[in-house]
Amino acid sequence: MSDKTIMIVDDDLHLVLSLTPRLEINGYKVISAMNRSAAKAMAQKNSPDLVILDLRLPAESDGLMLLQQMRGATGLMKTPIIVLTAGDAASYKKRVLDAGATAFFQKPPDNDELLGAIRKALGG
Repeated sequence: MSDKTIMIVDDDLHLVLSLTPRLEINGYKVISAMNRSAAKAMAQKNSPDLVILDLRLPAESDGLMLLQQMRGATGLMKTPIIVLTAGDAASYKKRVLDAGATAFFQKPPDNDELLGAIRKALGG
């Protein structure tokens, strides 16, 4: 069992509800937020060990902006951030990796590959 906390930031409730038990069965504690303001507050309160971030969030901001803000926040500078999006890989992958993302996946992710990236990012 892991004592690691993963925060999912995605406005797609179906994805959050399907991904959460897969992560929990692998020993992770899961918290989630559906928009930028909730994500920022939750990250400050819970200090997640890893963030799974969607790029297409509600109108208040996009995920790329949130990624950049997280990379600038003292408590999240080194936190692994895995981007998971339905967006076009050709237009996003380089930008998010340059902005500090640990890994990039398109929706729907291959669960084994995603779990592998999570374990690698968390050092286990």
